Parts: sequence; structure tokens; C-alpha cells
Amino acid sequence: MFELYAEEARFALQAVRRAANLCRQIQAEMVSPAITKADQSPVTVADYASQSLVGQMLMQDFPRDRLVAEEDSQTLRQDANGATLARVTSYIQRMLPEADRQQVCAWIDHGGQEPEKRFWTYDTIDGTKGFLRGDQYVTALALIEDGQVVVAALGCPNLDRTMQPNVGGEGTSVVAVRGQGCYGFGMDGDARVRLHVSERDETHMARLLRSFESDHTHEGKMAQLVEALGTNTDPVLMDSQAKYAVLAAGGGDLLFRLLSPANPDYEEKIWDQAAGSLIVEEAGGQVTDLRGEGLDFRQGRTLRANVGVLASNGRLHAQALEALRTVGADRRPEKP
Repeated sequence: MFELYAEEARFALQAVRRAANLCRQIQAEMVSPAITKADQSPVTVADYASQSLVGQMLMQDFPRDRLVAEEDSQTLRQDANGATLARVTSYIQRMLPEADRQQVCAWIDHGGQEPEKRFWTYDTIDGTKGFLRGDQYVTALALIEDGQVVVAALGCPNLDRTMQPNVGGEGTSVVAVRGQGCYGFGMDGDARVRLHVSERDETHMARLLRSFESDHTHEGKMAQLVEALGTNTDPVLMDSQAKYAVLAAGGGDLLFRLLSPANPDYEEKIWDQAAGSLIVEEAGGQVTDLRGEGLDFRQGRTLRANVGVLASNGRLHAQALEALRTVGADRRPEKP
């Protein structure tokens, strides 16, 4: 399927599939509430187990490669969270029977490294609120070399093979390699279909992919954008980078990641955008920030040189950028 990065693509697909299936097991069985981080985003048993699993796999298959991810085991190691660590360990032991708590934490902490010339970045559960709500979430893994995403994979448990929502279904996975296309798979096997973005070129017919959570955007500017674009179709509301898979398959046309006025200085985390951006691009779409600048993955753990994100089918990109400029959504909002 791929001539370049064949082993990396195989690994990425296997990793997001295994992690997504692990998350589904935990989701079905989990009874304890989520731990809370300082930023108030829920962190679940599945977050930790997912990162531990992928950390272990990477150390085994690509021991020289670094992993940059969101979680660390500091909270998990606290005495008050002993039951949570025990549960995380028990899930890992289903796949790696000899694993103990210290190893599980070490595999989690493998993701605490800093970027270098070549590294992987992983989002354990992108769309944690969707996971807890029983809706859309993904496992997202990408390989970055010299500041470019070169391999990307998404595990999407609640999308079907046509990239439509199907909670409780088989699930799907997506893999892309720079310059070699983007493909959709099931959660098992080698059967695949090449993904292509839509050919829609009229903004009034554009289908917008929007976050389910309103606090992840600027509602006022989004309403102005819809008016400027003349869009009269209902938006597709969806958590996580699953939106990128849907866009890549032609199920949506535009995705705006506007900055919330409650957090105007926010910098996108690289693991929130790396996999999805390459998947859209290799399906024929375009991804930039809100000013039309390419996403810069050379800035560390965040996209600090960028302002928000715009993803499109390519045909609508210039019109979307013009609409952003027209309503003043191409810059950071003023602090309230």
C-alpha cells in the first residue's frame, strides 16, 4: 500500500486499533468517575491505559523514537489514586500479563519527552467528553520528521466505514502517509478504501463540521462566519479528530477551530492536530491556521506560531479564509 514509511504506517494503524479497542473495553466496564486535571478536562482510566499501551508498543518496535503525548503518571502515582492505577494495570495485563504498576507508569511517562528531528505524537483519547458521553472520540497517532507530519493514523470506534456516526458499531480506522494517500479500514483486517474529500465549491451548500462542545469555539464569530459564507445547511456536531476523518471521506466540507474569547491565548497542542491534518491533506483537502499559514510543528509541544485551525476540502479554502478576514475571526480575540 505504501512504498515509503511502510513499517511506520503498519505500526501506527496497529497501535490506534489496539488502543481504540482497549478504550472500548474500558468504556463498557468503567464504573468509577474520571480524575480531574488542573485544566478541568476529564482524564479517565482509558487515557492512561491507552498511553501506556502505545508507549510500550513504540519502545518495542521503534526504541530510538521519542513519544510526545499529553499524560504523565504523576497524578496516577498519588496514594489517593491507587485504585485507578490498579485498574489501569489490570487492563494492560490483559494484553501484557507480566506488566506491573511500575512498568505501566514508565510506559505512560515515555510520552513525556520533548520533540526532536523525528518523533511520534499521540493523543490517548481525543474527545474525552465524547468518550464519557458515549459519543465520538478517537485515538490519534502521528510521526513527525523535520517539522512535517509524514505518517498519521486515527482509530475511530464510533464511526462506520463510510465515516458516518455509528455508536456501538464495528468502528473504523484511517491511515495516511505524506505523498501516498489516505485510506480507511475497519478495526480488523486489510480491506481498505481510498478516501477523497468532497468536490463541493459553493459556500452556501458547505457542510460545517463543528465541535459538540460550545466552549471549544467562539460562538459569536461562528454565527458571523455562517452568515458571511451564506451557509444554509445544518452543521455536523462531533467531538474529536473524528471530524477530520469525516472531512477526508467527503462527509463534510469545512472545519473551523476558532479561539474562544474565554481563552484567547490558547495554543493548539500538536497531538490534537497532527494526525487529522495529514489525513485531510492526503485525501485532497487543505489545512492551515485561520490566517492561511501552514501548521508549524517545529515549535515544541504546541502550535505556538499558529492561530486556530481551518480545514477544508481545498476548493472552499480561499473563500473560507476571506470569510474569516471579513468577520475578524482570523486573529486572537480580545480578552474580556
